Amino acid sequence: MSKKFMRCVSCYLVFAMFVVGIVPRVDAGLSPSEVIALSQVDRVSDLQKIQEILETKMIRTRLEQLGFSQNEIQARLTQLNDQQIHQLALNLDKIKVGGGGLEILIVILLIGILVVLYLQYSGRKIVIQKK
Repeated sequence: MSKKFMRCVSCYLVFAMFVVGIVPRVDAGLSPSEVIALSQVDRVSDLQKIQEILETKMIRTRLEQLGFSQNEIQARLTQLNDQQIHQLALNLDKIKVGGGGLEILIVILLIGILVVLYLQYSGRKIVIQKK
């Protein structure tokens, strides 16, 4: 194979890997055709999940910094209807505290490996000189 063809293929693969790497992951699912009524058991389990999150030290101190007392938080929770509580519990499951570091590290490593492979393949060298 010619060098020009190999260079074109390698550039295409680098671009394709870059595009695949930056495309966000999408979760698809079926949407219900009618509203499903939540039972009282779901409300209790959702409230327990919310309460566990509110009891963590970091969340509690942040809410106190914002000026909310425990009584105010409980009063606001009792004002929510079943659907709002369920939505809040679902959104709490999606929260990642400090997450995303592993994915970023993997992307940086892959980019580094691709750069090294490109430099090796093209025959170029990086020379660092002291002044």
